[in-house]
Amino acid sequence: MFSRVTAIFLRITLTVVFGAVACQAQGKAEDYQRATNYIQANAVKLEKLGDVAPHWINESSRFWYRLQSFGKKQFVVVDPSQPAKSPAFDHEKLAAALNKAARRTFEGSNLPFDTFDFSLDGKSITFDADQAKWLCAIPEYVCHRETTPDINEVRSPNGRWSAFVRGYNLWLRDTSTGQEIQLTRDGEKNWDYATPLPSLATMVRQQTQEPKETPGVQWAPDSSKLMTYRLDSRNAGRFNSLQFVPPDQLRPKAYSYAYPLPGEALPTSQLIVFDPLSGKRVDVQGQPLSVYYYGGGARVTWFKDSRRFYYLWVERGYKAGGIREVDAETGQERALMLERAEPHVDTYNADYSVIGEGSEVLWASDRDGWMHIYLYNGKTGHLASQVTKGEWAVSSIVHVDEAARQIYFAANGREAGEDPYLTHLYRVNFDGSGLQLVTPESANHNISFSPDGKYFVDNISRIDLPVKSILRRAPDGNTVMPLEESDVSGLAKLGWKFPEPFKGKAADGTTDIYGAIWRPSNFDASKKYPVVEYTYTGPHSHFVPKAFNQALGTQQSMAELGFIVVMMDGRGTTGRSRDFHNFSYRNLGGAFEDHVALIKQMAAKYPYMDVTRVGIYGTSAGGYGSAHAMLAYPEFYKVCVSTSGDHDPRLDKAVWNEAFQGYPVDESYVNDSNVTQAAKLQGHLLLEHGDIDDNVNPVETMRFADALMKANKDFDMLFVPNMAHGEGSNLYLVRRRWDYFVKYLLGVTPPKDFVIPPLPATAGGRGM
Repeated sequence: MFSRVTAIFLRITLTVVFGAVACQAQGKAEDYQRATNYIQANAVKLEKLGDVAPHWINESSRFWYRLQSFGKKQFVVVDPSQPAKSPAFDHEKLAAALNKAARRTFEGSNLPFDTFDFSLDGKSITFDADQAKWLCAIPEYVCHRETTPDINEVRSPNGRWSAFVRGYNLWLRDTSTGQEIQLTRDGEKNWDYATPLPSLATMVRQQTQEPKETPGVQWAPDSSKLMTYRLDSRNAGRFNSLQFVPPDQLRPKAYSYAYPLPGEALPTSQLIVFDPLSGKRVDVQGQPLSVYYYGGGARVTWFKDSRRFYYLWVERGYKAGGIREVDAETGQERALMLERAEPHVDTYNADYSVIGEGSEVLWASDRDGWMHIYLYNGKTGHLASQVTKGEWAVSSIVHVDEAARQIYFAANGREAGEDPYLTHLYRVNFDGSGLQLVTPESANHNISFSPDGKYFVDNISRIDLPVKSILRRAPDGNTVMPLEESDVSGLAKLGWKFPEPFKGKAADGTTDIYGAIWRPSNFDASKKYPVVEYTYTGPHSHFVPKAFNQALGTQQSMAELGFIVVMMDGRGTTGRSRDFHNFSYRNLGGAFEDHVALIKQMAAKYPYMDVTRVGIYGTSAGGYGSAHAMLAYPEFYKVCVSTSGDHDPRLDKAVWNEAFQGYPVDESYVNDSNVTQAAKLQGHLLLEHGDIDDNVNPVETMRFADALMKANKDFDMLFVPNMAHGEGSNLYLVRRRWDYFVKYLLGVTPPKDFVIPPLPATAGGRGM
């Protein structure tokens, strides 16, 4: 007989052995192979996508959309007046015509373009394919290459004038005579006319320090005037980047470009109006506009009378913002409306609409604690009334029916018993009366209105509900006709299951927070699974998927390797109350106490989630956040892959950080920096960054790496040649990310030299 001690010993031994066997069944070549099924280009071959993105034809109610079904695509035209839908053209005949002209072989079920434009008479289409612009006559099915217009000129609406930049000055060309007119003569380098701050991406694409760009010119509707600017970047801070492996030379190529940092002197833009006939110049009589990022002057909107225009204005520090109107005849400027707020005016999420040719302004604000619509008198600039109110949030003004004085808007959190991030369409009168839910289905509604406001396309879904697309009538939301419905039978045959929405409490124990859980298709509840969090905590939005077209993404392919993958929106993100959002203000690194709390609640409900083995990864703000989580909670997060991370807000773009980290720069910038917290690292960290990242300069990762080395910390790093911002479609990095978690979180040796099949050149969609 065995003693009790012997029996216990055997039980423990068998548990260890079988646990090891269960572990060995994860992270293997077959798991990698299965994971590739959920990479975007492969997943679309296994399903019909029910999403409809309407392209409205020549400002009418007619539209076309691209249908993707089990790896094939078709273009469909819809006429709501019938109502009816039909192929946009004969796909096989178009493919044959294009093959003849291009001397290539394209298939009608996979034409080499995803978008096109109809001519005004509807008898031809234009599109970009095979590195050329094409025009195809539809009745005859004859295609020919078009002469590509000069992108460095901006034509007037009547076609008479063409504006361009030469020698830092603005010129006009009379297209009927070819005569050239020089409008300015004092332009100089870094103090030039109609030339936006170039991005590193533009420089690299053109392989030059001084790339050609589309001039910053906006014509009045009647072509009688143009608005432009003179941009002063002489005192702007600059970054220097090296492209280590340029395509045309052995030596690395250096680029220098303006990149404003928080607290620095910003480039400024002086708005100017020109009369093309007389050459008369009118300088706008306001303060020059601050330029926080790539680009140039304000994006203005001309009124129909061509005598006035308006633009969104933001005070530095984001303590004030509003709409300004400019008299193009005199240059005089006035405020159509103005808002001041503490700690900031959230212009990232505050939608607006100028109506009645400037007589009124609709403006979204969270001043009462929730994002709502307010009506302003545009003549006086005074607040007239609050249109919507309640403990729910307006996300956008979708359409305004000025004649009926009704507003169609998207909002979330109003319907009881729902995930508060699910978006619905509502209608309300200007005076706040008659609020009506237009899209009642308990799901997320992605809306697109026709230009005439008579119809809208409604994509209805959740991450656990495939998309159904419907054409609806605007006044009442009644169905005009069904459009498409997703078919996920191919995925179901692989064992794929929907991700699960999850609700829990924040670290304060009272605030509801929401997340989602992805499981492998061969999930076995009797096993223990490490947990991997995919994160992005940027305070400018919220990020946990709510629509079905986001249900697979990078999360599912990660889960297939043997992980439970989770994602969540903690306090500090948008879509909820003002207090919920402002949790992150001057506190960008504070989000992860909620993430740790929710993962622990998930594991309490699902014991197969092993919270002793938790990893995290993300890109950009997610690259910062994933690494910061490792530093703030080293006992919880054990493995991290951080890509393109903005690890130090002092070295990141002014436009984003001054909005959410505050201005002027203070100690919070230091406290939230991963660089200053580097000594706290305990687990396994892989840093990835590209040499030509134009969004987050690699200096941020280098500073972080330097601090880690000074703290004598072990870490891994991939500095990637010719990679811009984020992992993108770099399959080598996808595989390295998979390997890192398999090795250090599963404790399994990854399959050697596994190759993810290359993606088609036209692949797009959900991610990996």
